[in-house]
Amino acid sequence: MNTKTLFYIIKRLLLAVLTIWVVITITFFVMRAVPGGPFASEKAITPAAQAALEQKYGLDKPVSEQYFTYLKDIVTKFDFGPSLKQRGRQVIDIISDGLKTSAKLGLLAAFSSLIVGVVLGAVAALRRNKLIDRIIMVITTAFVSMPSFIMGSLLLILFAIKFSVFPANGSTPAGLVLPVITLALFPMAYITRLTRSSMLDVLGQDYIRTAKAKGVSGVKVIFGHALKNALIPVITYFGPQIAYIITGSLVVEQIFAVPGLGRAFVNSITNRDYPLIMGTTIILAALIVIMNLVGDILYKVVDPRINLE
Repeated sequence: MNTKTLFYIIKRLLLAVLTIWVVITITFFVMRAVPGGPFASEKAITPAAQAALEQKYGLDKPVSEQYFTYLKDIVTKFDFGPSLKQRGRQVIDIISDGLKTSAKLGLLAAFSSLIVGVVLGAVAALRRNKLIDRIIMVITTAFVSMPSFIMGSLLLILFAIKFSVFPANGSTPAGLVLPVITLALFPMAYITRLTRSSMLDVLGQDYIRTAKAKGVSGVKVIFGHALKNALIPVITYFGPQIAYIITGSLVVEQIFAVPGLGRAFVNSITNRDYPLIMGTTIILAALIVIMNLVGDILYKVVDPRINLE
């Protein structure tokens, strides 16, 4: 690793910290600007009891004081505080439990979509305008156009209810099959189309024609030159997409009752659980920023000619 690359990574890390701070600040103040509160929906709660709860969790203090206290706890102790609704549980424990399931679900979906998408995209490019190319393009267009909640509901009805192949509940290993497929279909279709267009562009370059003229084998031209350079746009998309899949599978986790981070995030918004909303938002922002940085570094690995500035 040269000095320029190291300086670039340090600069991006500092920008990542700044980005996360901006996300924390905006989320914190916007969340508290919304009318109501976390205890307003409590059944038969008296004003005195509500005041006692607000005092217990520090919600009776000025918003600015709450903000700086929250920042201090995060920076010094990495403490997101207790959940306001799941009494007796810390937010970091809820996030940790949910992230284990969401990470497993997301990584399976992400790498499945990457492998299948690259293979299908390469096949479509090498068989351009042939029957297999048109079939792949029609299927991927359908998957890109179909929202995840429709695809998830369709798979649930067909394979869980009608044919009983997989369980409808995503709390078991077998129950994760349908959520993984649902999450993988859109990025797989997008990666297929991205790989195809990038591969076609690379196959038309002069160095590919030169390699063929020199008698380089077709396999080496495809895998050693064309596919390697065609993967750069895929890496651009795939890095952040991992973070989106892991923490952004809100609808899918709700459909299949997967006890993941997305489901916890939806419930926290419904229940106005301020600490849990903040914690999940920060984790989401951090994952996206980190995966963007990893994607940029992978550019250099795939193509050493790229300079990170």
